[in-house]
Amino acid sequence: MEILKRELQKQIEKKLFKGKVIIVYGPRQAGKTTLIKEIVKNYPDYLFLNCDEPDVREALSNKTSTELKFVIKDHKLVFIDEAQRVSNIGLTLKLLNDNFKDVQIIATGSSSFELADKIEEPLTGRSYEFFLTPFSMQELFQKYSLIELKRIVEKRIIFGMYPEVVLKNDEDILRNIAKNYLYKDVLKYENIKKPEILEKILKALALQIGSEVSYNELSRLVGVDKITVKNYIDILEKAFIIFRLKPYSRNLRTELRKLRKIYFYDTGMRNAIINNFNGLDLRNDKGVLWENFLISERVKRNYNQNRHINNYFWRTHTQKEIDYLEEVDNILYGYEFKFNDKKKSSSRLFKEVYKDSHYQIINHNNFLDFILDDE
Repeated sequence: MEILKRELQKQIEKKLFKGKVIIVYGPRQAGKTTLIKEIVKNYPDYLFLNCDEPDVREALSNKTSTELKFVIKDHKLVFIDEAQRVSNIGLTLKLLNDNFKDVQIIATGSSSFELADKIEEPLTGRSYEFFLTPFSMQELFQKYSLIELKRIVEKRIIFGMYPEVVLKNDEDILRNIAKNYLYKDVLKYENIKKPEILEKILKALALQIGSEVSYNELSRLVGVDKITVKNYIDILEKAFIIFRLKPYSRNLRTELRKLRKIYFYDTGMRNAIINNFNGLDLRNDKGVLWENFLISERVKRNYNQNRHINNYFWRTHTQKEIDYLEEVDNILYGYEFKFNDKKKSSSRLFKEVYKDSHYQIINHNNFLDFILDDE
C-alpha cells in the first residue's frame, strides 16, 4: 500500500534522543504503527515490540531494570506498540527511561484512557506526547494537486480520512473499521457495562453535530441518567472518536456559557455510525457535515504543527452565532462555514463586541487556505 509521509513525523523526529519517552496516541487504524516504522527505519538497529503478543506483554510486565536489559539488549531505539496492553506499563517505561539514558523509547497507544492513566504518575516530566489523527488534507496534498483536492473533498467528507480507506479507495474498509474497531477499546473500559447504551449515545451525537449538546436531553433520549451520559461522552473523547468545543463567553450577558458542541474526528466514521453514505446533493445534513469536516481538519492542522490554540464556538441566546473561534495571543479569529449562501452571518454583533477580533467566511473557494499549512 502506498505510504504518505505524516505531518507529525517531523515533530516526533525533533524530540528523538532528548532523554524522554515518546508517546504517540491515536485511534485504531489511524496509522500509528506505520508512522513509527517510517521513523525507526532510519535507525537499522531498532527493536520492535508488539504488545498484542502475549510473550511480549509478559516480557515487559512487572520486570526489574536488570530483566528489562535482557529484553532491549544493545538496541538504541525501542518501539513498543500497543503499550497499554502491558500491566504496569508506566513503571516499565520509567525504569527504561531512568536506567538506559542512551536508549530512545517510543510507545504507542490506541486509547488514552488506558495508556494515559497508567503512565501519568510514573512518567511525570519524562515524556513527550503526540496525537496522530486520520489523514489530513495537508497530507493528501502530497498525492493530489490543489485542483484535485477540491474535486475529492466531497468524497472525503462522505467516506472520511482513515488511511486505508483513502489509499485503497474502498468504503467497505470504513464499514469494517466502524464495526470491528470503533468500540474495541471503549467496550473494554471498566465503566462500560451496556454497549447498547453507548451505541445509542453515539448515534444521537452523530445526528446532533453542529448543535449544542445537552446532557439532560441526551439522558432522556437514551434512557439513562445524566452522569452516565457524561461518563460515556468522556470515554468516547478519550478513544479519539469525538471532540468537544466549549462556548466562548466574555462580554455579553446573553452569551451561552454551559452547553458544548460535539464533533467527530472523522466524518466518514460519523456517516458509518448512521449508515448514510449518500452524496451531499441528496443530504439534508450537508451544511453541518461541511462544518464538522473543516473544524476537524483545522484541529488536525494545529495538532500536526504543534500549535497549542484555544478553540471555541460563539453563540448568544438570540441565536447569533460564529461557528468556530481560535484565540491566539489574546486575539480572536472567528470563522463561519458556508456550504451555500443561505446562511445568515452574525459577524456584525461579534465584531461590535470583540472589536480587535478577525472574521472570515470559509466556503468552497477558500477552504484550502483555511486547512492547509501556511508556514
